[in-house]
Amino acid sequence: MLSQPINVTFDIGGGREVTIETGKLARQADGAVTVRQGNCILLATVVANREAREGQDFFPLSVDYQEKFASAGRIPGSFFKREARLNDYEILTSRLIDRSLRPLFPDDYFCEVQVLVSLISSDPEVMPDSLACLAASSALAVSDIPIKEIISQAKIAKVDGQIVINPTRSELQRADYEFIIAATDKNLMMVEGEAKECSEDDLVNALQTAHDAIRVHIKAQQELRSKVGVPGVREYAKPEQSEEIKQKVIDFAKDRIGLIARSGSSKHARSEAFSTIKNELIASLGEDATDVQKKLAKKYYADLQWEEVRNMMLEDRVRLDGRGLEDVRVLTMEVDPLPTPHGSALFTRGETQSLTTVTFGTKLDELLIESAAKSDYSNFILHYNFPPFSTGEVKMMRGVGRREVGHGNLALRSLKQMMPGNDYPYTVRIVSDILESNGSSSMATVCAGSLALMDAGVPIQKHVSGVAMGLITREDGKYAILTDILGDEDHLGDMDFKVTGTRDGICGVQMDIKVDGLSMEVMTQALQQARRGRLHILDAMYACMPAARPEVKPHAPRMEKLFIDKEFIGAIIGPQGKVIQEIQRETGTTINLEEVGNVGEVSIFSPIKEGVDKAVAWIKSIVAVPAVGDVYEATVKGIKEFGAFVEFMPGKQGLLHISEISWKRLDTMEGVLNEGDVVKVKLIGLDPKTGKFKLSRKALMPKPDFQPREQPQERRTDNN
Repeated sequence: MLSQPINVTFDIGGGREVTIETGKLARQADGAVTVRQGNCILLATVVANREAREGQDFFPLSVDYQEKFASAGRIPGSFFKREARLNDYEILTSRLIDRSLRPLFPDDYFCEVQVLVSLISSDPEVMPDSLACLAASSALAVSDIPIKEIISQAKIAKVDGQIVINPTRSELQRADYEFIIAATDKNLMMVEGEAKECSEDDLVNALQTAHDAIRVHIKAQQELRSKVGVPGVREYAKPEQSEEIKQKVIDFAKDRIGLIARSGSSKHARSEAFSTIKNELIASLGEDATDVQKKLAKKYYADLQWEEVRNMMLEDRVRLDGRGLEDVRVLTMEVDPLPTPHGSALFTRGETQSLTTVTFGTKLDELLIESAAKSDYSNFILHYNFPPFSTGEVKMMRGVGRREVGHGNLALRSLKQMMPGNDYPYTVRIVSDILESNGSSSMATVCAGSLALMDAGVPIQKHVSGVAMGLITREDGKYAILTDILGDEDHLGDMDFKVTGTRDGICGVQMDIKVDGLSMEVMTQALQQARRGRLHILDAMYACMPAARPEVKPHAPRMEKLFIDKEFIGAIIGPQGKVIQEIQRETGTTINLEEVGNVGEVSIFSPIKEGVDKAVAWIKSIVAVPAVGDVYEATVKGIKEFGAFVEFMPGKQGLLHISEISWKRLDTMEGVLNEGDVVKVKLIGLDPKTGKFKLSRKALMPKPDFQPREQPQERRTDNN
């Protein structure tokens, strides 16, 4: 017998209700809920092991979001006809949930936790990613798994000048910006999104509006937890501690850590110096030290290093590499470093380097993006690669990880804002290969991608740059905002805040906050500091490549896109495809033709410009409407006794009557014209009965100026 389900319902604005329910599905999980808005239903479950694995010293959280194709009444298109590995959208949604939930767990909690969120019913207008974190947090809220706070997410967009919470798919098509924000009742935790050059003030306003909406979600979760009657949180074993070893670590390493932190050394030199201290520390414990003592010493050493470096930045206002808080590392960049790709750029900022290429393709190269709700094609693709040698490491190459997908998506969303519209004929693929990494390789990808697009001749009007910001805070209220953070500063800091944009506004944002109590005042200051850093990088980018090339490179393929009346689609294709096949064969082009709305889109692609020009002229002649009075070059297709049939436009023939060939009277066509001859003709009309075209050659000839010869008059004889 199923227990009576428990639910709460709340309004998210505009009369739209969201219902959270538990107690009916997946009852053996530690926590399970469904979240429903309209016909969109998400099932979220959470399970945590009761004990941590022996020797576990980190928090093993796994989050997977998956869309069931049955939720939208569809069958997967894969060979096996079942849901396979997560697609990019599912991975990105999983990352949004993971980044929001991870800070909620206690620092000393090392039991494995698995969060699974599934779309089990789809609504064509409801975006499931805006409800996924609410579902995951609600599952935690009705469980006894220890969390510090309840959280939720809201998607916010500016549509037709109005701010909308959890916009529909249709509204997102018209949005000026789109952000997804996670927060507790008091603090922002995560932000990600894109914008069409919004201002910093617009972003702050969006964050505040979203936070107010999230507080409604949290109140509903608290009500549901109260209705369920969760008695409290489970007990778990705390890691072993030793004040004696902690003090030994402080006495041995504190001063030495400070000296290295203030030395302004490079990444590898600094890492090696810190490792040397750690090894000497472990050796100082003596041969009798146990594995547990050594492990504790390493932990306390890492904690001490974290604390000392942060204090140095707060007190000295100097960073690990010797820079000031707002200084951007040395910038070096060049375009066209590779001769064969259609566009390329090398961007180096300090010890972070991206080699980025641009490749042009046809309509046939578009990327199929398939989800439960819909399948769509994209003609703009960005791939981000992070090989292990970029950090001087040896690792197995096991394909693209979630980090690569997330970083690539941020760069794609940022650069997409400057891409030309749907009439741009090319499919464009950007590939960023990170050759060195010491912080903010995703921002290097944005900068290198912008340079490579201009190098390729893509008509983007403005450069897009990006900068990663950091934050160091202390309980006494002192804080430091860092521009262009290093990898170590990302690890040691309380915030990782990436901002991309042009000189005129923000194009992309990704933020993770690891500390409670980040005020809007600090957020505003960080945004303004990020803007100054972004503009500094943009100045260097414009000095390197001031504008996009006026046309693609000589070795790049040429492409043209034509828009025609859909009634001409059949004429271009021809019977059984004969016409389009002939055009492709004779011009050496690839032609893609499809009906979009009420027009036909014709994309013509060729490595040779002359072939494209010839195909364009050919197609234009097919779709052109013959006009009486126009002159054409016609090819004789057949000879009859009464004239010649000529093709004056592709697929269009008319009769050149024997009387219209010349001003001179012709009694026969013999020897006058032959098949294959090319003659200029003028369209003089249509046969009213048959609708056939009437052509004239003599109308283009000067009319001869002569009088008929006079006949001799007979002399009259008068017989009278």
